[in-house]
Order: sequence, then C-alpha cells, then structure tokens
Amino acid sequence: MGTRLGIFGGSFDPIHNGHLLLAELCCESLGLDQVRFLIANVSPFKTGTKPASTKDRTEMVKLAIGGNPKFAIDTREIDRGGVSYTIDSVRSIAKENPESSLFFLMGADAIVDIAKWREPAELFRLVTPAVISRGGVGEPQWDLLQPYVEPSRLKEIEKAKVAAPQVEISSFDVKTRVMQGKSIRYQVPRSVEMFIQEQQLYRA
Repeated sequence: MGTRLGIFGGSFDPIHNGHLLLAELCCESLGLDQVRFLIANVSPFKTGTKPASTKDRTEMVKLAIGGNPKFAIDTREIDRGGVSYTIDSVRSIAKENPESSLFFLMGADAIVDIAKWREPAELFRLVTPAVISRGGVGEPQWDLLQPYVEPSRLKEIEKAKVAAPQVEISSFDVKTRVMQGKSIRYQVPRSVEMFIQEQQLYRA
C-alpha cells in the first residue's frame, strides 16, 4: 500500500502559522503520511508582484517546518524556474511516487478560480483536491468542479473536505504589519519572525 502525500503549494511570502495549522489539520483529517510545501517560483496569479527572493522564502519554510517529521519542503518549481504551474509539479511528483495517493491542499475559495488553472481536468485526475473549508465561509462550491472531475469522484472529493477554523492571518497582512513597524509575534513562528528581522525583509 502506497503512502498518502499532501501537496501544499504557495508563494509562502512569508509562511505563517495559518499555513502550518491547515497543513497539520489536513494530516490529521486525511491520514496523510507527509505534507510537501511546494514553493512557487513565480505564481501565475502574481506575475505583477515581486516576492521575497526564492532563497529567503525557502529558508523561512525550512525554519517553520523544522521539527515536524510529517512536513517536507519541495523546491522543484524554484529549480525549474519561470512561472510555476501546479500541473507540471504534480505530474513529476506522481511519476516519482507511482504507488502513492496524492492530495492537493486548497482553500475552498480557490475553487472559484479553477477555470483559470492550467489543465484542471488532468490535475484532478492525478490528485484528489483536499478542500479546506474554513469556519464561517460556508460550503465549498462543489458544482464548479463538475466540468473537470468524473461524476463518480465528486463524492470522494466531498469526503476529503477538511474543516478548519477561520484563521485571520494572511501573508499580505504579515508584510503590511512589518512595513508599519508592528509586531508579527504569534502570527509566524518565532524562527521566521527572527529571520525577517535579521534580513530586514518587507521593510518599506
């Protein structure tokens, strides 16, 4: 029997406690053996913005997930360069792990934009979307997945929904607080907070 791998993609600019909590809840709810934090080189939805360097974002993820044996870092999108498309990474992960069941961690709000993704039907053939439904947001719009998922799999996908509390932390808010000279304690791991201070990241 193969392992159950969760793929958690994002810019992680910076990674924060909300990311870590959601990954932990997905591990618990779906019985995942590992969650891979897949760091985007350039997000196709953020091509007009300049994130922190790939080196700094990678280091912050390493600091944040250190000590959790179920969390791992995946830098294939950075290594590949250019704009990062999830389908390219999922194909290579699936090829490397032919016996594994793959779950792609995504927020319920991401379903709304699924038509903009590259090859969503092929993506959901290779992975089961693990939809994170945050408290107070309501039921995910499952009908938006219908064009890209075989009808027999929709029930399976709905069962993979992960209930999570409404965590009011975002990378944008963390960066804004740093720019304004405000504290980000308890919003990011202490090691990440120290790294941001030492490297003078996100200063105005």
